[in-house]
Amino acid sequence: MKKLITAVAVLSVMIFASSAYAAEPVKLLMKNQTEGATTEISTDVSPEIKNSRTMVPLRVISENLGATVKWSDSKITLTNSNVEVILHQNSNKAVKNGKAVLLDAKPYLKNNRVMVPLRFIAETFGCKVSYSNFAVTVETKPLIIDGVKVKALQQEYHMILGGVVNQIHGNTYNEAIYNIFVENKGKKVEAPPKYSWRSHLPPGYYYKAGQYDFLDQEGNSILRFDVYSLIRSTDSDRDPEVLIHQANENQWSMLNYKALLNILKLIDTAAMNGFLTEISNDVP
Repeated sequence: MKKLITAVAVLSVMIFASSAYAAEPVKLLMKNQTEGATTEISTDVSPEIKNSRTMVPLRVISENLGATVKWSDSKITLTNSNVEVILHQNSNKAVKNGKAVLLDAKPYLKNNRVMVPLRFIAETFGCKVSYSNFAVTVETKPLIIDGVKVKALQQEYHMILGGVVNQIHGNTYNEAIYNIFVENKGKKVEAPPKYSWRSHLPPGYYYKAGQYDFLDQEGNSILRFDVYSLIRSTDSDRDPEVLIHQANENQWSMLNYKALLNILKLIDTAAMNGFLTEISNDVP
């Protein structure tokens, strides 16, 4: 009888410990290889351990890996550069670059958020995952341009009075922005006859809407894109005409306007998730 009571007591302790373990909140950390800096990612639905797998909200992991998300009923498509992953809610079947794969944890819905297996998603997009003391760390690889590691992307823009300089230190954000520039750079054009940093300009001028500088470990420029937008005389339903100037090659090209909006959206997301540092701001 005593042995039975002891066994029941031990089992109760084990169940309690297991429940407490499962209930313990899990921190999601992102680490940059180039700097070793770690940033905690805040989520509206906390990551959790389910069946020994770390599950995280789809929106959070897709944003911080620089991936775009498309929905079609229960079908979820994640795309980042040359990698495409297709998932389905409540199914362990996935497709990676056209090849079928099996997941060890099914995506599911929690508080109106789709929870996905972190390790599979992170490793699919080239990141390492480690777990320690209720914290899971996703280690991202640096962007490499012409054999040089990028430490940060520096964004500069001017307003009527003053300007702002920001630096984005998230590897995945920098890579995603770089890919948008490269993949959406259109036909080469001649330099416009009239362009300027100034914001109040007459129609026909190209206003420099932003400067994007990929910096090496010492803060030197590896590659720079200057973005110019045409000032028009009347409102139009058409998208604004946008040019980019690749400063290191002195080459002008067309740029898709929606690509510019995607870049600005990524920068806003980087700021929201703690990967943007304001270097200077002298706007009154």
